[in-house]
Amino acid sequence: MPQISSKQETDISAMYYLKFLLILLLPLWGCKKVDNTDPDPGISDYFPPTAGSNWETKSPSSLGWNESAIVPLKNFLVQKHSKSFVILVNGRIVMEEYFNGHTATTTWPWNSAGKTLVSATTGIAQQEGLLSIQNKVSQHLGTGWTSEPIAKENLITTRHLLTMTSGINDENELVIKSNLTYLADAGTRWSYSNVFQKLMEVVAAAANQDFESYFNTRIKNKIGMEGFWNFGIIFKIYHSNTRSMARFGLLALHRGKWGESQLVNESYFNECTTSSQNINTSYGYFWWLNGKTSFMVPGSQTIYQGSLVPSAPADMYAAMGAEDQRIYVVPSKNMVIVRMGDASDPLNPSFALSGFDNELWLKINAVIN
Repeated sequence: MPQISSKQETDISAMYYLKFLLILLLPLWGCKKVDNTDPDPGISDYFPPTAGSNWETKSPSSLGWNESAIVPLKNFLVQKHSKSFVILVNGRIVMEEYFNGHTATTTWPWNSAGKTLVSATTGIAQQEGLLSIQNKVSQHLGTGWTSEPIAKENLITTRHLLTMTSGINDENELVIKSNLTYLADAGTRWSYSNVFQKLMEVVAAAANQDFESYFNTRIKNKIGMEGFWNFGIIFKIYHSNTRSMARFGLLALHRGKWGESQLVNESYFNECTTSSQNINTSYGYFWWLNGKTSFMVPGSQTIYQGSLVPSAPADMYAAMGAEDQRIYVVPSKNMVIVRMGDASDPLNPSFALSGFDNELWLKINAVIN
């Protein structure tokens, strides 16, 4: 057998060492680089702290928005008697404007936009086992809470109150027993009316505490809202600053979730933002729904063809109150928009819906698209 020289032995050892090194390195070359950095803070979802005034922001330019269209949008808002306007994207403030002496701490009435607070609170009462929206209202308020024949009253469930389909006469806005008379069987007629207030009584009775206390502990305090309910003789209206309204919009964007906590059951919230009946398909549980083929408006039995707000994204759902109090929620853009103020059209101040929405969205689209 031939003898191996010491030089050859050294070369062979070096060759084996190189092969061993290659075996170790090859798997690493075949792997993608591991990125241990945090996600882009402008893309990841964000929830502001529940205490204090800190709230992350994002500039319009960083989102590629058309900044030249911002001034026309602001001018339109001023022209239409707005008090405040906020846009959130991924939870961060991109625009926050105050007009006509309004400030970040000023409280303002939500009007009927606050009905969505009631629907969310009702959902929590159901998930806590305190009520079922499928059960009769009289189970909580007692027989004879209306002036209807008992057989007709027994048809009315909590869900009928949530969907504005109780069938109770809507001629009088004062919700007292003598005004709660029969007009149609529950579930057969959609009519926007103040009788929704009885739902607050249902929740209070089921929870064995006043409605505002239950709402405060289940929603307000957990998402850092400020504000209060004004329980007037005719109207029950929530008042808050603009950021508190935006906080609820953010909860709605995440379908009842705040941070890591699912406050409102997601399946229930999905019901809130889905057509609740086939009479007015643009209405859920106090939420107005865009992108449907028809809609109705408060105070009318006319069915209009087309989408609620044609210029807005089809997947938008909205809390809408008189004098154009608005929370627009747009999942496809991870966006929440809030508008508070006086009526855009002083001659038409009382309807939850108005042509203002379509005009406003044309201005918004010029900025964000």
